Parts: sequence; C-alpha cells; structure tokens
Amino acid sequence: MQLNERETEHDQISSDRLLRDDTKSVTRKIAGFQYFVVAIFIFLASGYWQLQVQNPDVYVEAAARNRVKSTPILAPRGKLLDRDGRVVVDNKASYALILNRDQIKWEHLPAIAEGLHLDYNDLTALLRRKSSQPQIIIKSELTADDIAFIQSHRDAATFPEMDMIGSWRRLYPQDGFAAHLMGYVGEISESELDLPAYASYHQGDIIGKEGIERQYNDQLKGVDGQRRVLVDNLGRERAVVDPHDQLQATPGKDLKLALDLDLQAVAELAMDDKRGAVVALDPRNGEVLAMVSRPTFDPNKFTGRISRADWQQLAGDPYKPLLNRAIQAEFAPGSTFKPIEAIAGLETGVIDSQTHFHCSGGATFYGRYFECHLKGGHGDIELHRAIAQSCDVFFYNVGNRLGIDRIAEYAEMAGYGHKTGIDLPNERESTMPSTRWKMRNFRQKWWAGETISVAIGQGAVTISPLELAAAIGGLGMGGKWYRPHVVKDATPELIREKHFDPGNLAQVISGMYGVVNEDGTGRAAQLPNVKVCGKTGTAQLAATELTKHSKDLKNNAWFVAFAPMDAPEIVVCGLYENGEESFNTVPIVRDVMKAYFDKKDRIRGGKAAMARLAPPLLLSFPKWEAPPAAFEPQPMPAVAMLQFAFGGSR
Repeated sequence: MQLNERETEHDQISSDRLLRDDTKSVTRKIAGFQYFVVAIFIFLASGYWQLQVQNPDVYVEAAARNRVKSTPILAPRGKLLDRDGRVVVDNKASYALILNRDQIKWEHLPAIAEGLHLDYNDLTALLRRKSSQPQIIIKSELTADDIAFIQSHRDAATFPEMDMIGSWRRLYPQDGFAAHLMGYVGEISESELDLPAYASYHQGDIIGKEGIERQYNDQLKGVDGQRRVLVDNLGRERAVVDPHDQLQATPGKDLKLALDLDLQAVAELAMDDKRGAVVALDPRNGEVLAMVSRPTFDPNKFTGRISRADWQQLAGDPYKPLLNRAIQAEFAPGSTFKPIEAIAGLETGVIDSQTHFHCSGGATFYGRYFECHLKGGHGDIELHRAIAQSCDVFFYNVGNRLGIDRIAEYAEMAGYGHKTGIDLPNERESTMPSTRWKMRNFRQKWWAGETISVAIGQGAVTISPLELAAAIGGLGMGGKWYRPHVVKDATPELIREKHFDPGNLAQVISGMYGVVNEDGTGRAAQLPNVKVCGKTGTAQLAATELTKHSKDLKNNAWFVAFAPMDAPEIVVCGLYENGEESFNTVPIVRDVMKAYFDKKDRIRGGKAAMARLAPPLLLSFPKWEAPPAAFEPQPMPAVAMLQFAFGGSR
C-alpha cells in the first residue's frame, strides 16, 4: 500500500516537472519567433528606408529599366563631296544586330553564332572585350537570311537578347579610288580610347582611322539618338514611349573638299598598274585638286570588321598598299631639284645668265669622276639650256660653288626638310642635308665631295610628291608658298615668301618652259594654247649594275609641271616608282593638266557638255528607319566615274 502511494506520488511529481519544462520550452520558442519577426520587420523597414528615402532615384531608374527598353539610333556620318558638290563618300542604309547585355544567356550563343554564320570563339571574345557595354553590335550589314533568322528567333521564349536596329555603313568608291586621301573608318581601339583626343568616345564607337575621315572625324561624326519602348515582363515590345521623350539622331556634317573628281579620275587611270603617286595643287591658295597613291586598297573592307586574311594580305604586301606615297614616300628628287639650285646660284651671285660650263659627258671633283646623263656631253652650256636639257655637269659646278649650306638655305625656303602641314594625318618630313644636319644626326663632318651628288638631287636629299609639288608651285608663283589643304573654301595660308630678283626668277622659269616647249626632256607635256613649265627627274636607287638584276632597284621617274607660265593655276607632280626614265612620267602629268584646262574651256564656253560635266554622283539611300531589304547600292567604279564626268569612254 505504502509502495503504491509512493509510486503515485512520484508520478505526480514527474508529471508536474514535465509540465513546467514544456511551458518553459514553449515560452522560449515563442520568444524566438518574436525575435525573428522583429528581425524581419527591421530588415524590411531598412529596405523600405533605402528604397523610399535614402536612394529612391536609383531604384526608380532600375524599375523603369524593367519596363522601358532603350535602343540606339545610329547617326550617319557626313558625306564627302568634291568641289562641285558631287558625292565621293556616302552612307548605305542597312540593319545591325545587337545583344542586350542584361539578357544574354551564354548557352544561347552557339545557336546564335551558327544562325548568323559567326565564329563562336570570335563572338565570345567580342562580348568579353565589350563587357562594359549594355548593348553590343555583333553583326552589321545583315543579309536577308540573317534578318529572317532574327525575326523568327528573337521572341522571349527563344533568344530575347537579340535586337535589330537600323545602321549605316560607309560607302566608298570601288577599286581604291582616292582611298588614301579619303581614308576609312573603323571601331575605336583600346589604345585610342586612352588618348586625350578621344576622351568623349566610348568602346564600340566608329571613328575615322586614316585620311580625311580621321582628320575631320569630329565634324563628320554624328550624334546617336535613342529609341525607348515599353516592354512586358517577357521583354516583348508593347508601345513606344512618348515621342517627345525620344532622342533623335543628329547626322554628321557634310564636308566639301577642294578635290576635283574629274582630275582625280584621270590621275587614277594614268597610274593604273603603276607604283607611285600623283598630286595636283592650286599654287594660288594650296587647294589639293587631286591626290593618288598606288598601289591602293579597298576601304570598304574596313567599314565592318576586316577579315584576318584581308588584313594579313595588306600588311604583308611588300609594296605597302596602305602607305600614302603622296605624303609619306620620301625619295631622292633627282633633277627636279635643279630649279631650286638654279635660283640659289643666281640669287647668291655664283652664276649669272652668261655663266657657261663645258660638259663632255662628266667631270671630276675631289678625285672622283661624276657622269652626266648624256654620255656624249652637252658641250659648252649655259643656264637656260642646262635646265631644259637637264645637264648634270652644269649643276655639279653650280653646287660646288654654292656649297651645301647655301644650297640647303634655298631648298628649305622652298619646303625641303619640312612637312607641308597639310590637313591630313601622318605626313612625313623630307630630308635636306647640311653641315648642321650631318653633325646632329651622325656626329660627322660634311665633306665637300658629298655636295656634288646633292647638287643634282641625289645623295641624302629626299622629298615627297606633295612637298615637290608645293616647292615648284611656290617657285612658279614668284616665291609664295601656301600651305596645302584638302577642304574647299578654307582660308589660304601663306607660310613662306621670298622676294626673288625678277630677272633671276624669269631665267629659271624660262628654263623650265624650255623643258616642255623647246628641245627639252619633257616635250611630251606640251598642250595647245597653254604655256606649260616643268622639270623632269630620274633618281637612282642603286648602282647601275645592280639595277640590271632587280626591277625594284630601277630608277624612280619624276616629272613636275605648272601652268600657265605667267600666272600658274595648277601644279602637278608625278612619281613613277622604278619607272626607269623620267619621260615615262611626263604623260601622266600631262593628262591631268589637260583635263584641268579642257574642263576650264568647257566652263568658259558654256557648251552643252557642261550639263554632263558636273552631275551629282549621288549614291541615294532611303531613310534608315525602314530600309527596304532589296536596297543594295553598289560603289561606282573609277572608270564609270570618268565616263560619267566626261560623257563618254576614254
């Protein structure tokens, strides 16, 4: 009995303890839950504080991005026009594909690359390289097949990251017509982004890379706009945001050039299948009327992404088609240097109109025999005939009397040893040797025997076709040298002026007239009713024996001329690399000058042919918002331009 009572009492005590433990446990759980609720409340309250009070604009903008999609409206670059308003470089309306960064799914990329015929590795590399851009153009110039693929796959359930926008592609003439002068455009590089000149540009922007496109990039480049549309939670467009809230694109400004398309076409055809350059200037103001460099390249290949194969072909070509020989090739001027030396001799008094030297085919100076180009010699010869027939012995003697420093003084006055300052990038500086030049560059003394070669435009002296055209043009203008420029209506800039003795200048000009119109070396440049003055030049690249074994060591052929004699309007310089003899360059220059004066006669005469002379060569295109799929304007070949300009074939 007592045992049962104890067991009952023990059970009662155990039951009471369990009840108390359960109560404590429940209390702790309730307290924990309450703390948890309070923590959640504090967390939500802090988030609400950030959202509504601390950073409301950030989250409002983020919310807007979820319902408003922005796509760029690409602005067209300004057109490049010739002096008569004819379009040389235009824009082509097309479509481009962009990927929206915040919607990209990497597992979609293989299918997108395959559907658009892109290399998958190139695509992924592009996306990584442009990781900071919200929208990346992955393909321009979409084909009909590309557009069909995009339209059938860009829904929210397939590839929502794809978006198609209107775009512009730069359209250059075919066959490398004026390629070095116009330049080309391309995507800005990482190194260019670091330059102060491109501080306002962003990754992916298209800029001018060479030529006029680069020099006047800021003027030609437009300002992109922005199109904003409302989208649903699946990214589907539902409506256009208020049109007043759209940012319209601002096209770039057109640029009118001093270039004459007719002269350019003639010069291009004259240099066909040759290496070298042609430059035509107006010596009265420095306007560049034509500029050709051969071999050339197709700038249309650069407007998208140039292929690796095309780039390697251009970069590896031993004849350097990307080199603008008109402003970057530096060669010995040969006998085209003689008019500069002649005026130096007359002005300093070391020679006069009565000075004669005897040419027997060569002469000895400082123990070395120097040949004349005429093996039998010119006999007794004075200045006029020495210029007209390009007697080397006469100018050996003049150079020996002058000395290198007086030669350099007058040559530098004409522009030797200096850049012209033309408004084109990457012009190179020519070389005019002197005692100071040799000491500065080689820490060596100048020897008198070295002057003899320089006296006929050989040795260390070099010049570019543009510099030579400017030098002779200034001489023809009576000692006034204007800075060359490619833009029409730019203010002429007189950069140097020398008041030569009129009689001395007349003797030199008379000799250059004799080169073309008497028994001179440039007789093939004669034009009816036009007094053309010129000077030929054949410049050696190597010893005669070596030239027999390599065509790339054959002499360079020069010819430079201006007209009319009394009041020059045009100066043309031609360089034919490895052309062997200067008479091979004379017809090139003659054709350009003839085109200039023929055109002038037609304009003066007011003939019906004028109606065909300067039609607008417009490469028409529709507004970019809705370019038709069949719109495929093609660049105009150079031959067609010439036929169009002159109303017939040549």
